[in-house]
Amino acid sequence: MKTLVTGGGGFLGSSICRQLLLLGHEVIAFQRSSAKHLEAPGIHIFRGDISDISVLLKAAKGCNAVIHTAGKAGVWGDQAEYQRINVEGTANVIRACRELSIPNLVHTSSPSVVHTGGDIENGNESLPLAEHFTSPYPASKALAEKIVLQSNRDGLQTVALRPHLIWGQGDPHILPRLIAKVKWGKLALPGPKKIIDTIFVENAAQAHVLALQELQRKARCAGKPYFITNNEPLPQGEIITKLMAAVGIKVKIRAAPTGLARVAGLACELTWGLLPLSGEPPITRFAVDQLGTAHWFDTRAAERDFGYRPAISIAEGLQELAKSGL
Repeated sequence: MKTLVTGGGGFLGSSICRQLLLLGHEVIAFQRSSAKHLEAPGIHIFRGDISDISVLLKAAKGCNAVIHTAGKAGVWGDQAEYQRINVEGTANVIRACRELSIPNLVHTSSPSVVHTGGDIENGNESLPLAEHFTSPYPASKALAEKIVLQSNRDGLQTVALRPHLIWGQGDPHILPRLIAKVKWGKLALPGPKKIIDTIFVENAAQAHVLALQELQRKARCAGKPYFITNNEPLPQGEIITKLMAAVGIKVKIRAAPTGLARVAGLACELTWGLLPLSGEPPITRFAVDQLGTAHWFDTRAAERDFGYRPAISIAEGLQELAKSGL
């Protein structure tokens, strides 16, 4: 089996590549950077931009499946760039599958595509996609997921996975943001007692591999989205404290007024939108909505349709994170 992993050199993509290799796949890791950490027999590095269909076609030639993890993440940025990478890039992946007769596609989506600003408690796949977004990231991921699932026809089987708040060794997103926000051992959060789900990176990778295997067998997951978590929802302040402790940072969490934080987020967005300021705002409405609400999910559909059960507990993942020295 020859499998293309877009974003293969990234945080989630690297774990997927390694797991596929252990299963005997020939793996093509496609990304813009060099990804020297993936250099191993059986993993081939192919550098290119997801928006360049000619390069993508070369990378995917001869493949039997694609796992599409490449994308632009974040809470702030140019809407056109999110559109180019997350939406048009995904459309290119589908086009490559069609032109090269690749029958199976696993797509990495996001639970944020269903978040409307309120609490989600034990949410399942019956939740509709949100109609309004406060950030280009979830808006672009919702469009990408929609076109992937609509493409489940005419010889192409597709599935969309929604892993929730991936963390672990090598995390370039959640942990660095948290570390940067901790000031003098303290961190203010809009909803420290709100219950949330997270997922250890190896479990997120495992779910992608299992979904691909199901597409190749009975394909019960074809044409559907799935929430993927560690199945261990915790108060937000508690999991953040545990994550910080694993990287050697002791932190005290204090509650911040959600309404005031959202006003501050809007003010920051307006300021960054009007002035030529570098980087991203210190707070945004999207970040406040994520931090100030509960969001945990029922993953029984993933267990039923492709056998997903997290292999590594949060406690075990925290031990691995602590060993990594991040």
